[in-house]
Amino acid sequence: MNLNQFLLRLHLTPGIGLKGEYLVAQWLTNHPGQLRNLLPSEISEIASVLPQHRQKFEQSFMSDKVSQALARHEKESQYLTFFDAQYPALLKESWLPPVVLFYQGNLELLNAQRLLSVVGSRKRSAYSETVLNRLMPTLIENQLVIVSGLAAGVDSLSHQLALRNHGHTIGVIGTGLNLSYPASSQKLQQYMAQHELVLSEYPLDAVGKKYHFIERNRLIAGLSQATLVVQAQEKSGSLITTSLALQNNRDVMAIPGRIDDPLSCGCNQLIQAGAKAVLTAQDILDEYPSLKTK
Repeated sequence: MNLNQFLLRLHLTPGIGLKGEYLVAQWLTNHPGQLRNLLPSEISEIASVLPQHRQKFEQSFMSDKVSQALARHEKESQYLTFFDAQYPALLKESWLPPVVLFYQGNLELLNAQRLLSVVGSRKRSAYSETVLNRLMPTLIENQLVIVSGLAAGVDSLSHQLALRNHGHTIGVIGTGLNLSYPASSQKLQQYMAQHELVLSEYPLDAVGKKYHFIERNRLIAGLSQATLVVQAQEKSGSLITTSLALQNNRDVMAIPGRIDDPLSCGCNQLIQAGAKAVLTAQDILDEYPSLKTK
């Protein structure tokens, strides 16, 4: 079992959790060459597996069920691990980076010099369409790759407008790559899986649970140098993404809106708290110091 197979097996074994996987990856970084000597009980200790999950993890790690899942994913999936050369540097530097990342599409997009995460309300509005239609051509002209979550509303609109302007885009989803949520994003996801890039840390057949999308947000925040919030309510999930971006010491920007519009309340509060107000595409481009605008 090589390192990538070990990490994939670890990822597919119930009971360890994302933080536990990362603790094991850190341990392996500090103890090169020790992989072959690790017993399931030792992995439990390194990963700080909770007592109530320890027996399940240790019994499952080398079980037939996990071995079959491993064989299936090696056959049907493409994946990166924390130690691969193609693993994105910015994501590795972020809070709790994924140890295993499944992908479909053009992995070279992860090497783009300028990634911008765009998040916002799942309610598509005339204002969000106006804003993104105004900003996107200049962003794409300056070779920004748009990262978003393939959700309804601002996410899907961001992907679509990036493509319409002949740019590139990356989708990060909260299900297995063979599923789509919401169903309305299925065709867009399938197109991006063939021509752009779709990422997920969830195995095949994993349905979209509520906490998956919170976990997914940390990848959206971690991949990019900056995050733009287009529209967001006061307690929007988009604000979780911006909090994670700030935790990663990344730039956060927001589109101001009417003070009586609930969909702009979250953005206006972000600006009041110190996020950069975006009025033009140049406001975004200014956050990429190496960029020579056209």
